[in-house]
Amino acid sequence: MEFKRVVITGVGTVNPLGNSVDEFWNNLKHGVSGAGPITHFDASLQKTQFACEVKSFDATQFMERKEIRKYDLYTQYAFASVDGAIKDSSLNIEEVDGDRIGVIWGAGIGGLQTFFEESRAYKEERPRFSPYFIPKMIANIAGGLLSIKYGFRGPNYTTVSACASASHAMIDAMNMIRMGKADIMLTGGSEAGVNEAGMAGFNSMRAISTRNDDPKTASRPFDKDRDGFVMGEGSAAFILEEYESAKNRGAKIYAELAGGGMSADAFHMTAPDPEGRGANLVMKWALEDAGLKPEDVDYINVHGTSTPLGDIAEPKAIVKTFGEHAYKLSISATKSMTGHLLGAAGAVEGLACILAINNGIIPPTINHFTDDPEIDEKLDFTFNTAKKREVNIAISNTFGFGGHNATVVFKKL
Repeated sequence: MEFKRVVITGVGTVNPLGNSVDEFWNNLKHGVSGAGPITHFDASLQKTQFACEVKSFDATQFMERKEIRKYDLYTQYAFASVDGAIKDSSLNIEEVDGDRIGVIWGAGIGGLQTFFEESRAYKEERPRFSPYFIPKMIANIAGGLLSIKYGFRGPNYTTVSACASASHAMIDAMNMIRMGKADIMLTGGSEAGVNEAGMAGFNSMRAISTRNDDPKTASRPFDKDRDGFVMGEGSAAFILEEYESAKNRGAKIYAELAGGGMSADAFHMTAPDPEGRGANLVMKWALEDAGLKPEDVDYINVHGTSTPLGDIAEPKAIVKTFGEHAYKLSISATKSMTGHLLGAAGAVEGLACILAINNGIIPPTINHFTDDPEIDEKLDFTFNTAKKREVNIAISNTFGFGGHNATVVFKKL
């Protein structure tokens, strides 16, 4: 079967570095940290009291005020990023065929804040749950509500694979167009885990940094003194279209979504395979899917969470996958700035890849102070300062609890 080509014609985001694509990119390339003391709730009893929060978010710009109470924050973030992507794409929603447009969305947890608030209210205030509890909390509701809002009646579901969720959503959405099952797909991911339950849960696992005295330098991918990831939140969205159709309507094309890979570590509930076997497979298969050779790749936006084990395994996998070309690649871990957006990570980091291609700039991995002897120091992690480089092929890695791995390939046109 000959696959159709898929391109990206619209992008949108709301994340800790900005509530628009331009604001996000400006802060990303300048190495700005999105971390700071938590404002969403009183975090004084938490072991970790900081996170990368979305700032100055106003949901009324994207939905009616009476609707806001029906939607968890993760859904509100989805609506915000999608609004930006659709406007950016110049699609006329009134004229397109909704039967041929689908929505595949990614969310690792969904309405965690809703679940926590309703459970606490049931125990402390009232012996009943809100009628909005279930539809507000379930992880698939953002994608469902987006299809309702825009009248998109094509394939619609949500991928839930922890931190790989949005990447899996993008790959599935790409394949729908490739196989002719849709002409246009809306995809991306959203997450809102900066709340009491989310922070306390990851603290109990010892997964997140406790560097309360210096939040902005707490996310330290590949640094010897890293002590866990920093929680982030937000969303990014993409309009995918069949290439010939997009070209014929004169659409602005950011990049081709050229391929994707999926694998499993089959190793441990939360720890990565120490030799990066699953990570090696997923990058290898993503390149094969895109019809590319390892030496074609210019840039990797790595999973790079700032955890003790993960930051050792991924570089090993890169060297195994790319051989000597690994030392010619540019690599960066943008979670050093955005924090870890969990199920939305692949969407925001995919956007970073697209913007690197369009601007010829590799965003930095900030907060590097001390080399780790267990990490190959010959690899170019773009530490602390962005650099100019032509980027024709970029890949984004995302690895989730449970051993779920996804790699997405972006190609300059």
